[in-house]
Amino acid sequence: MVAVPGREPGWRGYYAGPMRDKVTRLFVVVAIAEAISWAGLLIGMAFKYGPPSNELGVRVFGPIHGALFLAYCVLALLTARAQRWRLLPTGLALASGVPPLATLAFKRWAGRRGMLNVDAPAREPTPVG
Repeated sequence: MVAVPGREPGWRGYYAGPMRDKVTRLFVVVAIAEAISWAGLLIGMAFKYGPPSNELGVRVFGPIHGALFLAYCVLALLTARAQRWRLLPTGLALASGVPPLATLAFKRWAGRRGMLNVDAPAREPTPVG
């Protein structure tokens, strides 16, 4: 390993350590929220095109889902860089934002393969007595 001035040994890039963990945790949260917004949008579409003919669900969940989708795509790229994913998992992460609820399947798949690992936060020992 070549020593780089100003960088400690073991430096893994910009998103190392706590920053990598934050990005990864945020990716997981947004993946779940994006799936929930997809479900809300599908329910809203059922009310819009179904017998009630009410557009309120689409008006509410449409912009929410759009914002979460964009956040998911950005966080997928940041997490891919932070966790050093290869091209295939990165492409799968981005593609899973398109079909309904596929972000949950990708999150589960990536989690089982250790691609979403974060370091456990250090806890202060509590004094006894």
